[in-house]
Amino acid sequence: MKNHCHRQNKSILAVILLLLSTTGCNAPNTPATHSESRQPAPHHDLPASANEIQPFDYYLLNLSWSPEFCHFHRNAPECAAHPAFVLHGLWPQNRNGSYPQNCSTAPGPSNPEDFSDIYPDPGLLEHEWRTHGTCSGLSPEAFFTLARQAFHSITIPPQLAQIDHQISLPPNQIIQLFHQSNPSLPATSLAISCGNNYLTAVEACLDTHGQPTSCGPIRSCRANTVRITPP
Repeated sequence: MKNHCHRQNKSILAVILLLLSTTGCNAPNTPATHSESRQPAPHHDLPASANEIQPFDYYLLNLSWSPEFCHFHRNAPECAAHPAFVLHGLWPQNRNGSYPQNCSTAPGPSNPEDFSDIYPDPGLLEHEWRTHGTCSGLSPEAFFTLARQAFHSITIPPQLAQIDHQISLPPNQIIQLFHQSNPSLPATSLAISCGNNYLTAVEACLDTHGQPTSCGPIRSCRANTVRITPP
């Protein structure tokens, strides 16, 4: 009796398997399982490439304190005149702390010497265009014209332009000196950079039209005081 039932059960199982194999194509849809093979994912557009203009919120104008810059770049052309500050760059920034870079391979200005007053080193000009200017959405000439206007719009406080010996100041006091010399430049649109407690740069945050704007996440040097060496 057991053998008969066993054979009968096997026959029933075989019929069920046969039915399943012939009706699989019409079976209702069921959730996929990890053991099922999956079709290739549909094609989606790739993220914006490095050659596409990236949106940004504002510019960060970086003015390097020349004694520190020239200490490490003694042969830089801009150091010959011993200025107080030199233009490092005008950099697109976002308020979330990110920033676009290297947005295209477009060539720089056709006549780099037209901007030798702000970038006497053609290599630095090319670097600034390739890394930052290509993300501005401007032509090379328009970008460096804006950089020149931004640079010359900042009045250097006489306390810094005329120092002849090393001094030390809190970062907030340096910001106040710049605000006093530039009343239209709020303290919230300024930041101080330092390295090993030496002043390295003053940064101004400007909107896309070159007007002062809040620096958002940009933080100033946290040193209690920074040393400022004379030009």
